[in-house]
Amino acid sequence: MNNYTISTIYPSEKLVNQQVDVLLEAAGISRDRNLDYTCGIFDASGQLIGTGSCFGNTLRCLAIRHDHQGESLMNTLVSHLVSVQYERGNTHLFVYTKVKSAPFFKDLGFTEIARVADKLVFMENRNDGFFNYLHQLKQSKLVSKKITSIVVNANPFSLGHQFLIEKASAENDLVHLFIVSEDSSLIPFSVRKKLVEQGTTHWTNIIYHTTGPYIISNSTFPSYFLKDEETVIRTQAALDIELFIKIAQQLNVTSRYVGEEPYSQVTHIYNEVMLDKLNQVGIQCNVIPRLKIGKEVVSASKIRLALKQGDLASVKEMVPASTYEFFLTDEGKNIIDKIKQSTQVVHY
Repeated sequence: MNNYTISTIYPSEKLVNQQVDVLLEAAGISRDRNLDYTCGIFDASGQLIGTGSCFGNTLRCLAIRHDHQGESLMNTLVSHLVSVQYERGNTHLFVYTKVKSAPFFKDLGFTEIARVADKLVFMENRNDGFFNYLHQLKQSKLVSKKITSIVVNANPFSLGHQFLIEKASAENDLVHLFIVSEDSSLIPFSVRKKLVEQGTTHWTNIIYHTTGPYIISNSTFPSYFLKDEETVIRTQAALDIELFIKIAQQLNVTSRYVGEEPYSQVTHIYNEVMLDKLNQVGIQCNVIPRLKIGKEVVSASKIRLALKQGDLASVKEMVPASTYEFFLTDEGKNIIDKIKQSTQVVHY
């Protein structure tokens, strides 16, 4: 690095950011839509020869110009990004990488968690992170005849979620209920978790879990090296299901309940991949028709849209009393204000 410097690239630096895009494109990737830090490696003449970025606790969009590869600059880039993350207080780090790049990250101390053949490898900078998560889940392992599971984002918790959980609870001895804990939704995780628990207290065969960093929403899934939107959806679904299968095997889960999705292309494709993958390993996937009020299905997207429009009467029809009462509190009103300011409240 004697002749090179590495420095932060700010969003306001339009020319340099254009150079970043060109460099990434030459490497066969596009700039990820979710980035909160970007840096560049510059040669003695000030030319950009390498770039890398972060988002949350992940490393993303790493590339070295082809005529400077083999100079250990990628090691320098990753070391810099890790230092930035540590300064932010993020010590448990993750990377989603092309299959051919996985050995490089392994040499830097990253451990493979799961992979999607020919598409992606998911890695973390701890050799026992996912193992410890599974071990923690094992503490709640109970002996039952019929054990099922549900994964919800609950953004917010609705009568539709409640309907799905009620059916799973009635048809099984034990329900492992996973709440996506990534904080990228309009409604914070702490609130979503509280509303899920409040809306399901009357069922006694539920064990609640958080997903930790191992299941993330489609809005933050890294897609910069995948070719098109459907490939992105299918790849995230395949990765999520690979992780879920390992979790299910740890808990002796033999089925999973999901809501039917007639409207959202993303969720429809996700369910399609899930059915195929779970069937291959003998886990039954129960796709339940969505709860309807009148002729309209209940969905979290519709609830967020109603909140955005200030239509609390419609919200009241689609959520449990505990969810509705929350939105009447000061904390709930603050969240409604954020939803009103957002341009992304409906998922397609």
